[in-house]
Amino acid sequence: MLCILQARMSSKRLPGKSLKSIKGKKILQMVYEQVSKSKYISKIIIATSKHTSDDKLVEFCKKKKIDVYRGSLKNVASRFLQIIKQKNYKEFVRINGDSPLSNYKIIDKLCKEFLKGKSQIVTNVFPRTYPKGQSAEVIKSSLLKNYIGKFNKNDLEHVSSFFYKNSKNFKIKNIKNKTDQSMFNLSIDTKKDFFNINLIASEYDIYNFDIAKVSRKIQKRLFYEKI
Repeated sequence: MLCILQARMSSKRLPGKSLKSIKGKKILQMVYEQVSKSKYISKIIIATSKHTSDDKLVEFCKKKKIDVYRGSLKNVASRFLQIIKQKNYKEFVRINGDSPLSNYKIIDKLCKEFLKGKSQIVTNVFPRTYPKGQSAEVIKSSLLKNYIGKFNKNDLEHVSSFFYKNSKNFKIKNIKNKTDQSMFNLSIDTKKDFFNINLIASEYDIYNFDIAKVSRKIQKRLFYEKI
């Protein structure tokens, strides 16, 4: 499968977050390496913008020999559309580049379900039971091709929101976590989020831990965010 990993440097709340470092690795690289472990993903492409603010991100990708596509800054869905048209993939996995604790095991679980052929979208955010920052979606490419013309401004930025708002018209399968951990935020969107992930990384294997079982000492310092 194709994985499209969206990333940009122009975040208003935490500018340049994609190339900030945690334990010596750039956030974007951490996400890329975790997705690469998936047994279902055969191709990963970074979807970023043509804006000059993303030049450094593109330079980093070229240095690491990571495939990158540049498109519209605000119309994220159009980036995805052009990639799937160029690569001719029947489905794609969507992952956010601000999620250094993405888990390939979760991605594999969604991919395995999608390949049963019963769903047009397999997700773990409808409703969310995994922490924010461990979200994944597998989407049939034809959906984006056929419905992008009906997207509003918000849909163009968030890619999949149109389908959830009109869920009665689509075959959507949601994968639930064993326990509801939706109250935990493991993505990086603010300075507080960046502090949280560094705090966890200081004492845990960030690719192999249960957020609900982190020590009370750390939990007292974490800034939780209810989604």
